[in-house]
Amino acid sequence: MLNYVYQLITPKTISVKYENVEVENQVIVKPEYLAVCHADQRYYQGKRDAKVLRKKLPMALLHEGWGRVLYDDTGTFSIGDKVVMIPNVPGKIKNGDIYENYAKGSSFLSSGKDGFMRETVNLNPDRIVRFEGIDERIAAITEFVSVGIHAVHRFEHISHSCKERIGIWGCGSLAFVVGCILKNKYPESKICVIGRNINKLNQFSFADETYLIDDLNEDFEVDHAFECAGGEGSYFAINDIIQYINPQGTVMLMGVSENKIPINTRDILEKGLSFIGCSRSGRNDFINAVEFMKADSVQRRLKSIIYETEPVKSIMDIHRVFSVDLNTDFKTVFKWEV
Repeated sequence: MLNYVYQLITPKTISVKYENVEVENQVIVKPEYLAVCHADQRYYQGKRDAKVLRKKLPMALLHEGWGRVLYDDTGTFSIGDKVVMIPNVPGKIKNGDIYENYAKGSSFLSSGKDGFMRETVNLNPDRIVRFEGIDERIAAITEFVSVGIHAVHRFEHISHSCKERIGIWGCGSLAFVVGCILKNKYPESKICVIGRNINKLNQFSFADETYLIDDLNEDFEVDHAFECAGGEGSYFAINDIIQYINPQGTVMLMGVSENKIPINTRDILEKGLSFIGCSRSGRNDFINAVEFMKADSVQRRLKSIIYETEPVKSIMDIHRVFSVDLNTDFKTVFKWEV
């Protein structure tokens, strides 16, 4: 089966590759809606290390989206089923306690392997989750929501029982999604969001408290914290968290930084803090994300951070989407009509 793959060759340069797609034991999905992630934007803009770019490119971008089943050699799905696609390719899991997204030998579509910017995507049946009852635009960010689901799941199993106040540092899409999940999981807890952009903070209507970082008082405190700032903001967020978190709190690190970040280990040790790194997600997280997103209240909240741009029908449209996304406060989604 001949397929068209829209690959990033060098930053801001996209070319079409033609390939034969294996269909044996595979499910063939036609992407319908896709979403842009900051990671894809960094590749497109060339803001990764030059060595990384040489190693990863050429590569089709984007790892968030859903599509319809065109063909299933395994008989697992019906033609026309709406399905979200799982970009994580599990490695060998020797220990049942290791999550698939951290296993040695695992890989990820749009990070060294072609992502979803293809005419069709061939996947193993366990890399697909059927969904119904979710707005099509919202379903495009299921992978993003699954990352939050994964982090909160780990937090639940690691953190101590006192969860009176949970702080989220950051006011972007990741902070918003994590906040929605935490409010749903711990309705009695106070969810406090700390950020630098008042306009973005105003979108967090579900949060119990929102603060500009410069307005925090010395007596401000949280029992646990989620770092969702990323980039250069990770340094400031982590140091603030160490200052304001109560003893033996759990800190979930979710923001990605390209540079090494110095951390105040003295106070970490003095307070007995636990720092947990969270990245990506696995099949169970996708299943739980789909269930979570079925709720009307959740869809109303998520809809407020989604901007739908014009459909993509050509390479020029791909360039337009990445340009539009630079000026979008939260998540950019679009129909994939190539």
